[in-house]
Amino acid sequence: MKPRPLTGAITALATPFRGKDVSFADLKRLVEHQIKGGIDGIVPVGTTGESPTLTSEEHIEVIHATIEFARGRVPVIAGTGSNSTTEALEYTRLSDEAGADAVLVVAPYYNKPSQEGLYRHFAAIAEATDLPIILYSIPSRCGVEIGVGTVERLRARYKNVRWIKEAGGSVDRVDQLKQAMGDDITVLSGDDSLTLAFMASGAEGVISVASNLLPREVSRLVSLARANDFAAASKLHRRLYPVFKALFVEPNPVPLKAALRSAGVISREDVRLPLCTMSAASRAVLARALAHFSR
Repeated sequence: MKPRPLTGAITALATPFRGKDVSFADLKRLVEHQIKGGIDGIVPVGTTGESPTLTSEEHIEVIHATIEFARGRVPVIAGTGSNSTTEALEYTRLSDEAGADAVLVVAPYYNKPSQEGLYRHFAAIAEATDLPIILYSIPSRCGVEIGVGTVERLRARYKNVRWIKEAGGSVDRVDQLKQAMGDDITVLSGDDSLTLAFMASGAEGVISVASNLLPREVSRLVSLARANDFAAASKLHRRLYPVFKALFVEPNPVPLKAALRSAGVISREDVRLPLCTMSAASRAVLARALAHFSR
């Protein structure tokens, strides 16, 4: 089977909770909300999915459920990253068995490997699966950036490594990656607020937080940019920008879950410690941004 495209507007799904448990009923509604909104793919159990506080069993259950709920209508890109290569390999194997279309693998966090260590980590995963692998570079959370040279080495050796979610906050990284590899690397923005700028420099979409709430609008933004209609894309970006920023007024996905509950997409905004519910001041910031967008 020909691999499905991993470009466009892709949602990094939240994992809804009901008290101490995953709310699979809410997860199903959230997946339907994405597909009806025209989203191009979904990512369960990434950072937005609170993967650090899911048990191993829950991690795989959420991937299985997301694949079941999607019913093949959009690609499901399973989050299988870990700071343990052994654990990342196991999550990747189980996601492959579950029927995932691809995997998103974040740089190992906390242990801060060298670039050689990063290369060997991703190489071990690439050698263990035929699934497409989206590298995920987010140095603010991991303490280390996946170097352009490391990406280049991986891309040269492994045909299933040709995508990167870039969340380092620098548009220049798109140019660096494209200068090194051209069309051999597909760059996806990891920051909603930088999507337009990234795409103007050669990125081919976004793995989005905001699209949980506004899938149609984020899809439209990406579609306009891909069609080189940057005048219309810029106008939409300006409308969306306050929402993009407000969704990060507190750690992700705390504001997102509050917004999703307010919109009736999920029934509760529960998060797991060490995350906690929003302060009144932050809630007011979010409410103002959403009200302004809805005018």
